Amino acid sequence: MYRTVIRYGYVPFMLLGVNGAGIALADTGASELWLLGLLLLAVGCSFAAERLLPYEDGWNTPLSGDGRRDVAHAFVNEGLLLISVAAIPLLATLVTVADLWPRSWPFAVQVVAAVLIADLGITLVHFASHKIGALWRFHAVHHSVKRFYGLNGLMKHPLHQTLETSAGVAPLLLIGMPIDVASALALAVAVQLLLQHSNADYRVGALRQVLALNEGHRFHHLKWAGIGDVNFGLFTLVWDHLLGTFSYDPTRRFSSDHIGMAAKPNYPTAYLGQLAEPFRPSGACTSEPSRPE
Repeated sequence: MYRTVIRYGYVPFMLLGVNGAGIALADTGASELWLLGLLLLAVGCSFAAERLLPYEDGWNTPLSGDGRRDVAHAFVNEGLLLISVAAIPLLATLVTVADLWPRSWPFAVQVVAAVLIADLGITLVHFASHKIGALWRFHAVHHSVKRFYGLNGLMKHPLHQTLETSAGVAPLLLIGMPIDVASALALAVAVQLLLQHSNADYRVGALRQVLALNEGHRFHHLKWAGIGDVNFGLFTLVWDHLLGTFSYDPTRRFSSDHIGMAAKPNYPTAYLGQLAEPFRPSGACTSEPSRPE
């Protein structure tokens, strides 16, 4: 019974339950500490779902200390995200061009609008990061993973995360996004990253064509050049359909042999090594070997 509950109930719980609680609390002006509490709840639920209903059993087992490294990435990157939210009032006074934010709309609708606008900016930077060598140097950290599980979503070079976040949030700040909406958006981003990279074998049916969740995002982590240049969206796959980068094959099965970077199988695995790699000659984008037949 619990497997059925996780398979069909985990995504609604995270998307509607956790995010819904965040929206409700933000709407009441509650302390930002609730953001941290809900984030910890989401991480705990992510690990529980992956262990009770794994897509790939081996992906629940740390490889060469990658568990500690991924925790370091998550701690640093989520800390930066929380600091960014706290800085929203100051940033708003500096960059707001016109206070056009639709405060008369229901608060939940405001958050959904923020999600959709941020999704476009983040998706475009993500797309560009696969096409421009200077950006790929930093984005490669995220693609160096050898297993696919929730914390992978938070495993990013902090400079690349800052760039993606800025692309998603800057348009919102320009039109006066309030801090309570930003708080709910920050939680939604963290929840989405956990779901998108989850090792839980959940199902969303036809929504996999629209929502950027793990069934589609595994194709993005295929290790061969060009093959993984698909499904760039963070929240939705709408922009991928428009860009012609959507890909899905229901018969495809994934293992650690299929993910990572074929051209860089020995990419640094330690946290500090991954922070330094983009600045080294070895961090340059190189041609990967063709995918084997």
